Amino acid sequence: MSPIDRRAFLACGAAWAVSAHVLRRSSGAQDHRPDRVVPEFVQPETGNVIREGLDFLAERQNEEGCFGTEGYRRNVAVVSLAGLAFMANGSAPGRGPYGRHVNRCLSFVLKHAREDGFIVVPGSSSHGPMYEHGFATLFLAEAHGMYRDSNLREALARAASLIAATQNQEGGWRYRPERHDADISVTICQVMALRAARNAGIFVSNETIDRCTDYVKQCQNPDGGFAYMLPREESRFPRTAAGIVALYSAGIYEGDEIRRGLEYLMKHKPEIGSVNVDDHFFYGHYYAVQATWLAGGAYWREWYPAIRKVLLARRREDGSWFDQICPEYGTAMACMILQMPNNYLPIFER
Repeated sequence: MSPIDRRAFLACGAAWAVSAHVLRRSSGAQDHRPDRVVPEFVQPETGNVIREGLDFLAERQNEEGCFGTEGYRRNVAVVSLAGLAFMANGSAPGRGPYGRHVNRCLSFVLKHAREDGFIVVPGSSSHGPMYEHGFATLFLAEAHGMYRDSNLREALARAASLIAATQNQEGGWRYRPERHDADISVTICQVMALRAARNAGIFVSNETIDRCTDYVKQCQNPDGGFAYMLPREESRFPRTAAGIVALYSAGIYEGDEIRRGLEYLMKHKPEIGSVNVDDHFFYGHYYAVQATWLAGGAYWREWYPAIRKVLLARRREDGSWFDQICPEYGTAMACMILQMPNNYLPIFER
């Protein structure tokens, strides 16, 4: 069996496993695998908070599939993150308590998947269209394992091809699908999307991943943190969390870069009122919880209870979380963070 065939075979197996325990959850059956036992997560308060957050998203979704009434309501990244948050709870397209809402998210994203591969809504508010494209591609890849559809697969393949074709000479990506400059923030969105696409059986060349890995490594500073762009700038918490996950997504699970990055990250453990609660709070913690989850051990045992405490303290009365982008973005991110131990999405599996 060739390496490509083997990856496709393993991807199908992983997708089947995800679908199987999604069905077990919806049918009330229990999953007794040791890696599914996460005692600190099964607290009624946390479960209720997640459900109220997802209900907020469900209520804010319109028939078209997008969310809210403000500028970012037609942003495909927000739609995709909400779809991922629903699926992280065990729902799938057409199945589970939020199955109808996942379907709407999927329909909206596919509607705006262009023939050239780019997934974007012209005229919508955006922090940078490649953010939208990266999160949309990730969502399609994760949905692919739960919902087999030729249109979805074709859109996913085109989207992954566009990412590979727009990688710049440094090995990274920037705000637009052009081979100019790069930054680590946009780059992590693309490498996670590529990894998810590869897991779904879409071809992604090793050269693309290797060049991305080299770029991310070059962005690491001597203090273990990561810079935003080359030549290197100061280290910051959000970009460091993203850098570690970029390495994990590229298949690097141990080594000096990972160790030093985690050491830097743990110096910024979340606390109520701490200085790392900044404009990039949800972005940073979305990646930080992935980094500590994948690292496991003391990293995870210390980080998750801390971020859970902060998120519960920041929640609003209507079950949402505020963010400057929009409350739907903040709520989707918060629900994703809190649901990391569910281990339902292939991209987050240890």
